[in-house]
Amino acid sequence: VQLQASGGGSVQAGGSLRLSCAASGDIVIINYMSWHRQAPGKQRELVARISSGGETKYGDSVKGRFTISRDNAKNTMYLQMNSLKLEDTAVYYCALSERGVGYWGQGTQVTVSS
Repeated sequence: VQLQASGGGSVQAGGSLRLSCAASGDIVIINYMSWHRQAPGKQRELVARISSGGETKYGDSVKGRFTISRDNAKNTMYLQMNSLKLEDTAVYYCALSERGVGYWGQGTQVTVSS
């Protein structure tokens, strides 16, 4: 299974970005899809997670600002990021669990400036 993340870039504080993550390969059933991020000098943290049934979970720092969604038919996940803050600057990674096996995509850089 391969994951391709896209949509990162530079934006001013208060702006928005939309990340996408497309999964391909030997996919039978995807349990969870998730976004994580890692800022310089910090541990990787969960941003948001969505189950196959659409149940969502968000990290406390992004609640109310970020929205995770997925298109099961396309094996694609999205992260709509609004009201971006300087502290949202990080490399964002997508991940998924497929038949109990975890996979990670390459990161996409999100930079928020003042």
